[in-house]
Amino acid sequence: MKYVRVDTILPERLIKEIQSYIQGEYIYIPCSPETKKRWGEKSKNREKIQKRNAEIHKKYWDGHSISSLAKDFFLSESSIKKIIYKKQ
Repeated sequence: MKYVRVDTILPERLIKEIQSYIQGEYIYIPCSPETKKRWGEKSKNREKIQKRNAEIHKKYWDGHSISSLAKDFFLSESSIKKIIYKKQ
């Protein structure tokens, strides 16, 4: 999250209205629900993890052991099990 100076984006009358409620403090203005993105959508991490998990599934069903998958993907065996046994 980066800070933006209010006087660079809002009209003077709106700044004065906001100042009637709060002055010299930080406020957080959340995204509207219809524009909010889920975790990883902006950075593409969600896609990367989905591809990684699909590869883990394929290798497991091709005969790779859980311990070898854990070593190959730098994850714990517990994490590999959660990925494999999660309902798709």
